[in-house]
Amino acid sequence: MHMDGIAKDTIALLQYLLPGFLPAWVFYGLTSYPKPTQFERVVQALIFTLLIQVLVSGERYLALAVGRVYQIGSWTESVNVAWSAITALMLGLAFSYFANTDVLHRVARRFKVTRETSYPSEWFGAFLNQTFVVLHFHDERRLYGWPKEWPSEPATGHFVLQQPSWLVGSEDRPITGVAEMLVDAKEVKWVEFMTPRQGDNRESQKP
Repeated sequence: MHMDGIAKDTIALLQYLLPGFLPAWVFYGLTSYPKPTQFERVVQALIFTLLIQVLVSGERYLALAVGRVYQIGSWTESVNVAWSAITALMLGLAFSYFANTDVLHRVARRFKVTRETSYPSEWFGAFLNQTFVVLHFHDERRLYGWPKEWPSEPATGHFVLQQPSWLVGSEDRPITGVAEMLVDAKEVKWVEFMTPRQGDNRESQKP
């Protein structure tokens, strides 16, 4: 019986936190932030659950106010669950937008509240102003190209370069017949962000 009670309490807790897990799932699916530990996820779910409850309470109040003028239906438990799910989804999308665009931190920096950005790392922020790059390999080779894709972290993942060419001294050696080149991030020592050279068709590479 004791184990049954623990199982029931655990299920009840998960049901309570479920709306909070949804925006966190959306957030980490749409941003480059690393996934936190299980404990931190529970804490985030608690915070999101509180926000969702406050927002849904406001939505319920507005719905009841509108219902006094034009009645559509009753605010039932099913309606409450549906609006909780919708609110959780929109909350996750909103936080993802703020994290990927630096909107909130930009305003905060303007008012001297912080000097930080909303980006997960300097690496992530550097690639936002997308331009041609030079990848410097550990064996001193240099590869020039347009980064169509790049890893979220410098130590894992791959670069996908378009218009690749090797740089040998001051000589540029285009790699003919290659549309894209996949480069392991572990092989790259550092990255240069370049100004467009004559003949580079930068605009055609933008998504």
